[in-house]
Amino acid sequence: MAISLQCFLFLICISIFSSTMAATDPPLTLDYYKSTCPNVFDIVRKEMECHVLSDPRNAAFILRLHFHDCFVQGCDGSILLDDTIELQGEKKASTNGLNSLKGFRIIDKIKNKLESECPGIVSCADILTIAARDAVILVGGPYWHVPVGRKDSKTASYDLAMENIPSANEGLLSIIAKFLYQGLSVTDMVALSGAHTIGMARCESFRARIYGDFEATSGKNPISDSYLSELRSVCPAIIGSGDNNVTAMDNVTPNLFDNSFYHTLLRGEGLLNSDQELYSSLLGIETKSLVQKYAADPVAFFNQFSDSMVKLGNITNSDSFVNGEVRKNCRFVNT
Repeated sequence: MAISLQCFLFLICISIFSSTMAATDPPLTLDYYKSTCPNVFDIVRKEMECHVLSDPRNAAFILRLHFHDCFVQGCDGSILLDDTIELQGEKKASTNGLNSLKGFRIIDKIKNKLESECPGIVSCADILTIAARDAVILVGGPYWHVPVGRKDSKTASYDLAMENIPSANEGLLSIIAKFLYQGLSVTDMVALSGAHTIGMARCESFRARIYGDFEATSGKNPISDSYLSELRSVCPAIIGSGDNNVTAMDNVTPNLFDNSFYHTLLRGEGLLNSDQELYSSLLGIETKSLVQKYAADPVAFFNQFSDSMVKLGNITNSDSFVNGEVRKNCRFVNT
């Protein structure tokens, strides 16, 4: 039944997907900057080392930025653009947490370093993609090769940000459809959700969960009850009260990239509704099996996460390769 469900959703998405996304593999290579900016990977890594060592949360900030970038117009740096008189950016979309995205200054600093080393060569989209890989490694996660050669878009889409990015309280079928639309499978979705093993969530994103079915999925036991009480002390039931208070999505090893997130789901203690749905939804036959697999086998999780991150980074919109540019400042289109 799970396979039939995926196929059904795929058929819904495929006609839209084929008309909006690149029909062929993107023209990305591992050695794109070999002659023009040979130190690009070293420069990004050193900057990321400084920022993650100073605050491990920066790893999650950059990883989230990359995901939100790729789900809107492909991985083209559109998430980095500020609002201007002529352009409405994506940062204020509610799916982006109404300006809750962070990490922009880190990308700015890396860009400044690269502009000094090789001006006008390395795109902001590539910087963000490389930085996301390094962020994961620096908190204990897996390595993967990052093909490069992306161009920066000259546009952003607030509307697509609202439509394409999954929300914290979204149902399983809707989230699956959004991943399929991007050319990502159910397996990719469950593996990429494992990124929530690091990072924080705002009260506004998990209030419905902790005052909703949290007790039903976690069962009545002293440990879960204590955790729920702690969450409710951080996030009051009244909307507008403490909306920006944050807590870790993985309360066991919040600054370590591991498979602890999946164990949280097995206990029924997923912080976000969208996460717990992977295991607890009656429709999640395939997703439940994958959660169990990655909880039991961290190597399988790391391997699949690496493969899925490459696929995520390869989501492209052909327009960015034809009409795109290499921005001098990641926040603004070149004049």
